[in-house]
Amino acid sequence: MTIFDPGTALVVVDVQNDFADPNGSLAVPGGLEVVSAANAAIARARVGGATVVYTQDWHPAHTPHFAQDGGIWPVHCVQGTWGAAFHPGLEVTGEVIRKGVGGEDGYSAFSVRDPASGIVSATLLERLLRDRRVERVVVVGLATDYCVLDTVRDARALGFGAEVITEAIRAVDLHDGDGERAIRQMREAGAELA
Repeated sequence: MTIFDPGTALVVVDVQNDFADPNGSLAVPGGLEVVSAANAAIARARVGGATVVYTQDWHPAHTPHFAQDGGIWPVHCVQGTWGAAFHPGLEVTGEVIRKGVGGEDGYSAFSVRDPASGIVSATLLERLLRDRRVERVVVVGLATDYCVLDTVRDARALGFGAEVITEAIRAVDLHDGDGERAIRQMREAGAELA
C-alpha cells in the first residue's frame, strides 16, 4: 500500500466532468471509477500529513488545443462550464493548479506548452512542492496516457520520486494500447506503480 507522509504530495490529475462523467465531451472509459479510488487516496494522504494538490484543465473557448481550432481534441474543460468543474463526487480540499488557461496544451501538472511556438513554461506546482519540502509525488487521475504520464515524466525530470496508484487512473486509448504504453513509459522513467 502507498505510504503517505509530510514529504509526499498526492497529485490528483484532472478528475473533471468532461473526463470522468460518461456524458463529458472527452469521457475517459472507466473514468467514473477513478473518483472513488482518488477519494480513498485523498483520505489516506490526509491521515499521513501529505500535501494534496488538484489539477484542473481550464481552457478558453477557442484554443489550438481543440480540433475546431486545428488541434486533435474535442472542445473540453472550457473555463466556467460544467465540463471544467471537478466531478461532484470528488473530495476537493486542497490547492488547485489550473492548466491551459491561456490556450496552451496543459498535459503535465508541472508545465504547459504553447501549441504554436512550442515554448514550455512552468505551472505553480513545482514551487508549491519545494516550499513544502516535498520529495515524492503520488499521482492519480485522468488520463493515464496523457496528463498522468506527462505529470510523472516531469516529476522525475525535476528530481521528485514518483508513484502511480494504478486503480486510480484510466486511459483515453486514442490509439489501441496507449494506456499500456504509458504505464511502461512511467516505469522506464523511474516511477513505481502500485
